[in-house]
This record gives sequence, C-alpha cells and structure tokens, in this order.
Amino acid sequence: MTRKEELKAKILELTREYYKEAHGKPQEFVAGKTRVNYGGRFFDDSEMVNLVDASLDFWLTAGPWAHKFETRFAQWLGVKYCSLCNSGSSANLLAFSALTAHELGERAVKRGDEVITVAAGFPTTVAPIMQMGAVPVFVDMDIEQSNIDTTQLEQAYSSKTKAVFVAHSLGNPFDLQAVVSFCRTHGLWLIEDNCDALGSEYLIDGEWRKTGTIGDIGTSSFYPPHHMTMGEGGAVYTNNPELHKYVNSFRDWGRDCWCVGGVDNTCGCRFTGHFGQLPAGYDHKYVYSHMGYNLKATDMQAAIGCAQLEKLDEIVRRRRENFEFMHKALEGVDGLILPQAQKNSRPSWFGFFITVKDDAGFTRTELTTYLEDHKVQTRNLFAGNLLRHPAFEPYEEGRDYRVVGDLHVTDMIMNNSFWLGVYPGMTKEKLQYMADTIKAFVTAR
Repeated sequence: MTRKEELKAKILELTREYYKEAHGKPQEFVAGKTRVNYGGRFFDDSEMVNLVDASLDFWLTAGPWAHKFETRFAQWLGVKYCSLCNSGSSANLLAFSALTAHELGERAVKRGDEVITVAAGFPTTVAPIMQMGAVPVFVDMDIEQSNIDTTQLEQAYSSKTKAVFVAHSLGNPFDLQAVVSFCRTHGLWLIEDNCDALGSEYLIDGEWRKTGTIGDIGTSSFYPPHHMTMGEGGAVYTNNPELHKYVNSFRDWGRDCWCVGGVDNTCGCRFTGHFGQLPAGYDHKYVYSHMGYNLKATDMQAAIGCAQLEKLDEIVRRRRENFEFMHKALEGVDGLILPQAQKNSRPSWFGFFITVKDDAGFTRTELTTYLEDHKVQTRNLFAGNLLRHPAFEPYEEGRDYRVVGDLHVTDMIMNNSFWLGVYPGMTKEKLQYMADTIKAFVTAR
C-alpha cells in the first residue's frame, strides 16, 4: 500500500468513527417534547465515507461517481438511460425541455401547444410548461388518492394538446392505466413527475413496473426529505435513446457533443463534421444544438447517492410499513378522510395524506395548529391550488393557461388537507404519538 493509500484509509476510518460519535447515537424520544419531523436525512457512515472519498479524489464536477450512480440507478429502476442533475426541479425542466427539441419535428412541443396537468402539487411541475411558452391545462383531483381526476382528460383534450405532465402525489401512483391509454389514443407524450414516489409500482399491461418508467420520461428528486438524498440532486430517466440525448444536451449547456466528462472525441469526428453554418471541421465539443443550461450535479453528491441506493429497498419497505401503521391507527376517526392506494398499485409513500371533512366541526388549520403546538410537524399538499398564488396574478386564463371545470376538489385540498411524515427515521413511538395526538384533538372537539 502506498503512502497516499494509507492516508486515505486512515481518513475514511476516522470518518466512520466521527459518524458514530456525531450522528450514530440514538436519540431518546419524549412525547410532547421531542419534535416529530415530517421527513429528514436517513443515512449512516457509508454516505459520509463516500462523500469524503469523493472529496479526496477532488474531481468536483460530475465524473466517475456520477457515471456509477447513473448506471446503478437505471438498473434499479429497470430503464436504459439515466441523467443525473442538480435537483428534482431541474429534472422536471430538463424532461420538458427535451420534448421541445426541434429534432422531434411535428411531435415537438412548441409555443402555444397545450399540456394537461394539475394545479394541486409542486410548482416546478407546472413552471417548465409556462417557461417554454406552452399552455398548461388544469384538471381537477380525486380526494382520496390525492391525484389527477382522469375522468376529465377527454374534456381537457384539444387539437393543440401535446403532452400530459403530472406527479404521483405523495407516493400514491395516479391512474396510469387511464392516463397511458389516453396518451396512446391521442399520440401524446407522458412525463411522470416521480419525485415523491420513488419505488412505487403499478400493474400495467400485465406487468408490475416502477412508476417513472411507464411514461416517456420520469423524474426524481434527491432533496433530503425524499426517499433518498444527495442533499440536492435529481435525475431524469427514459427508455428512449433520442430523448436521453436531448436531456443530456439541455443539461450540458445545449451542446451537440455527447462525450462524458474527461473524454474527448467519442464520435470519432471531432474535427471533421459540418454543423449548421459553422465552418467545416469546427470542434464538435463546442457545437450547440439547443438553448441549454448547466444543471449537472457534482461527483460528491453522486457518491452520497451511491450509498443511498444500497438502502433504497429498505427505505421503501419502511415507508410502506409506517403508512400502514398510521392508517390502522386512524381508521374510524370522525371527521377525517384517510388516503387510499390507487387500484393496481403498490405505493412507496412519501407522506400520510389527511383531509378534514367540511362538517367535521373543526378546520384543517385548527388541527394542524394543535399538532404543531404538540411538536408534530405538518405540511400542506404543496401549492394547494397553484392558480390562487401570487405567481399567477400576471397571467390570464384562456391565454396563458386553461382550466377544466371549477377545480372544486383542488380547492378542497387547499383548504382542508395536510400530510404527516412516514419516513424511515420514524419510530413506532413517534407514529403512535402522532396518531394519539390527532385522536385526542378530535375527541376534545
């Protein structure tokens, strides 16, 4: 072993010891005093060792760890291609940008084309549609599944419709059979925002498949509360080699070159091609085919992701187990609508969705205030109704976006719904405390 290797081994061993001292000791839970968070980092010494290992290599940008993660994550999902990026929001932007590539011809999404989505969700599912000059068409939700109301799809369709872009809400798959059939009938693209549903499965065409891999493109987020984390990070995945090429182009400055970091002349014609109106032989590494961005992740983030991948099956199992515990504990509680798994699905739950009935005798805000006062962290379903937010005030219905119906369920979610955590860091004591606190509030009312 060289001196360098000896030093590195010592540093990594010390990192393991540091983890045990700083993060590895179990924290005592005291009901009513210890805060019960909705989510958080779930890790051990392997993530810290990988992070330090990658930092010592000092590659910094996307490199060997990133390539390793993309390969392994694609294998776990069961898809051919994966592109790592710097966030789930960037993943959504890249996925939608790929559909605007001019090489797609008549199927390319252009300014003024329509994209069916929902207003009850995270804003960066909708933002790329408008940022690219397309028109979102908002349909309503189903309250128990907290997902898109697929009965409104045909009403939403027009001659301008090019795609459906919608999320699997809180890990519960939307009705993929209905959405996929609709897209096949009309020749539409389907982007699955899979940021909250990593590991969820759906039975389609006689086969169980992971959500995010059934449409044309899927996206994931690796923000700390999500199923796995890199701190910040995201991914775009597909089985379509053409879309994969465009995703990478938009991610990497819009370049035409497909060389991975640190490699030159993969195409074999770096100085012999002829592109656009550039002079013959112009360096292919500096040919740009799209108006792109720089949305790459770092190798240090990817190193953390590689360690997280080893835990992902266990993470999914524990999220499902925690959800079932909460569902059984709250069954029959008056005034609440509890979540129901989508038919033909095996959700990998992100959160436990609760809706307060209109006639419950108390409001969502009264219940969540009580929970927060008793150290239980709560979250609304993100935007609730995105159209009610200040960001939409400059836009005009009929010109910048279109709405199907009155979105009354979306408004109900905005006013009456919230969710609690089921992440793997939850102990049975914490789950029971959350359920007991809800029941105590309801009983008192």
